[in-house]
Amino acid sequence: MLQLDLNANVRSTQGKGAARVLRSNGLTPAVLYGPGVEPVSLELDTKSFTRSLLQINRRNAVIDLDIKEGKKKSIRHVVIKELQTHPINDKLMHADFCEISLEAQMVLDVPVELTGVSKGVEVGGILQFTTTKVQLRGTILDFPDSLTLDISDLEIEDGLSCKDLDVPKELELMVDEDKQVVFIADPAKVKIITWEEEEEERLATEAAEAPEVEGEAAAETGEDAKEAKEEKAAE
Repeated sequence: MLQLDLNANVRSTQGKGAARVLRSNGLTPAVLYGPGVEPVSLELDTKSFTRSLLQINRRNAVIDLDIKEGKKKSIRHVVIKELQTHPINDKLMHADFCEISLEAQMVLDVPVELTGVSKGVEVGGILQFTTTKVQLRGTILDFPDSLTLDISDLEIEDGLSCKDLDVPKELELMVDEDKQVVFIADPAKVKIITWEEEEEERLATEAAEAPEVEGEAAAETGEDAKEAKEEKAAE
């Protein structure tokens, strides 16, 4: 598990106007919260925070957040819970941090990365990568950045499942070990569906699921109209 340091200051200002002033001064507003912890409003240097985010690059990471409040300093172990960015220029707008315990058990999604080139793919097989993440349970620092799976020896119609993943012994796999991760399909047995076929199938499904009461109601309406016409003629 990636672990890095980050500095932050406690901020006393609140509201959208104060947040805009912070951002114009090169700071990112943030908040820290967690189980049994009072929320703390923070401000971080945007440039150094952005450099840290580039290091993390969408991986699970533990941040040792060094918080300064006047002359007081404290270090809190946190994970990034949410990042808010500007919808147009993608600049950082706000960050949410969640405090965690390094000893507590937790469940996280860990990405699966494939290595090697399958023998089956080299002769025309179709790679089907169906499980790109798996859930593991354990203490935060024991989690790897990813789980690698070598597919070099896979021939056509060979596959690998979760039990083939090299899960660290400190962690527990939280999904069915027989769940398929990757499969090399025989192209002769794979039906390639065109857009037109998908549209035809969708329309056929909608027609089959449409309630029959509409037709029945139309028939009843026609019969009622016929009866009304006959009654009027009799009068």
